[in-house]
Amino acid sequence: MNFIFETSQIIHSGRASGLVILLIIAFAAIYFIRRGKGGKIPSIRRVAGLDAIEEAIGRATEMGRPVFCSQGLADIHDSTYGPQTIAGLSVLGYVAQLCARYGTRVIVPVVSLTVYPIAREIVENAYRMEGKLDQFRVEDIPFLSTWQFSYSLGYMSLMRREKAGANIMIGAYWAESLQLSEVGYRVGAMQVSGTANTHQIPFFVVATDYCLIGEEIYAAGAYLSKDPAMIGSIVAQDIGKIISLILIVLGILIGLSGSKIIVDLLNM
Repeated sequence: MNFIFETSQIIHSGRASGLVILLIIAFAAIYFIRRGKGGKIPSIRRVAGLDAIEEAIGRATEMGRPVFCSQGLADIHDSTYGPQTIAGLSVLGYVAQLCARYGTRVIVPVVSLTVYPIAREIVENAYRMEGKLDQFRVEDIPFLSTWQFSYSLGYMSLMRREKAGANIMIGAYWAESLQLSEVGYRVGAMQVSGTANTHQIPFFVVATDYCLIGEEIYAAGAYLSKDPAMIGSIVAQDIGKIISLILIVLGILIGLSGSKIIVDLLNM
């Protein structure tokens, strides 16, 4: 439905070039998804931060300490920051499954009432899939507060009290990013962070062991799950971005050359 709506908007705006790009992305997605299901999964570059998640969980397991995993402060329905929360939840599924497999306690501090039931279901399903549902603890998914600094205070107190062995933070973060990272460092937790909020990335880079930057968090679910459909869609989006960049550069060069006829054709 979203694709149909976007297509109709482009047609009404008279931007045929945008429609062409959308169609290219759609056909590329179908092609790579089918190819992936046939066993030919496209290769994507390695991301050190995502590779380090299993190391962090293994380290916490050896130390006998819990793993903390959070998805930021954004509500899942937020049109601007919600996708970052969804990215964090996709990482949570992977983290919870590994923790259930290794018998490691996973604590998921939650800030949003709409995210809470989703996070709880993800963790519970992970334990069920590993045949260890009896080890699932509802109290390890605490709803702390909807207020930013009450949430961060509760999060920091939990990390200190439980002596976190790993702290994984993927999602939309603001001023609390450095607070949480600093406490994680003080308790000796191995930390993997990631956000698309550019004003918080410098704090994560400085204070955590590994940091996912921008669009890396959106590729996290596909990267960790190795799902052919998800990887195919990411490759298709990258193709669309490359084509868009090429058209932008061509448009700039043609515009500077003063050829209005070609510019008009591109703006059809």
